[in-house]
Amino acid sequence: MSLRDLRSLLFVPATSPHLLEKATQRGADAIIVDLEDAVPLDRKDEARRMAIDAVRQLKQQGARVVLRVNAPPATLLADLAAAPLEAIDAVMLPKAESAEQVRDLDAQLSRLAPHAMHVRIVPLIESARGLLACERIADASSRVCALGFGGEDYAAEMSVVPEPDTLAWPAQYVTTCARAFDLACWGLPGSVAEVSDMDRFGALVRRARGIGFTGTVCIHPRQVPVVNESFGPTAAELAWAQRVIDADAIARREGKGAVLLDGRMIDRPVVARAARWLARRGVV
Repeated sequence: MSLRDLRSLLFVPATSPHLLEKATQRGADAIIVDLEDAVPLDRKDEARRMAIDAVRQLKQQGARVVLRVNAPPATLLADLAAAPLEAIDAVMLPKAESAEQVRDLDAQLSRLAPHAMHVRIVPLIESARGLLACERIADASSRVCALGFGGEDYAAEMSVVPEPDTLAWPAQYVTTCARAFDLACWGLPGSVAEVSDMDRFGALVRRARGIGFTGTVCIHPRQVPVVNESFGPTAAELAWAQRVIDADAIARREGKGAVLLDGRMIDRPVVARAARWLARRGVV
């Protein structure tokens, strides 16, 4: 599975070896080893040391591994200098507010690990400044593979409740910027903090998919299966997609540019959407 196809990314603090030990058993498409919010300030050095073995062990177990670093430049450099970059798939950059931040991270990765060009960058849009710079951030480096939207931090800055009614517009702007540059987009138009009511959480995830997100982070293992199911095409959608592909094949053989299916016109954008759904399940 490529990074752009990830649906669920499970956060695990670098300082929690008991959680890291079971992380690959939770069904997530990727594991985020967290050096930022989940780690107290007085444990940052300890977290960097613990992350070395954690990242390597996760990689040996076949996991996709993302490292969330800290945003302040000096702390960010310390995070990168201590990390086993050769075993990391991507670096998640929180509080991204400018293209310069992304380019600086790219340069640091190239300097510290010149043979690890596979390491990608995932900027997190978590503020008003970040949102206004989102287009430039998305296009700042060839290493950028996805944009993330941090609804909780964005809502806190805006002094609003992190709900779809307040976050729909900024969330959709981030997804639009991501799609404009052919990037994945991870996040929710609301809070990721719901870990008890999975029906409510599932409704939020489905809404996220409906406005263009391709996956999201998870903060609890209980969220992972809900995310995987909600971001993957349903059986009914896959069946519809296959019928679209079949109808399009017939139309092309007959020299037609479009065809009618179930009373609706099937043209190139509809065929492209059907093909993407089938490709995500390995059908095409």
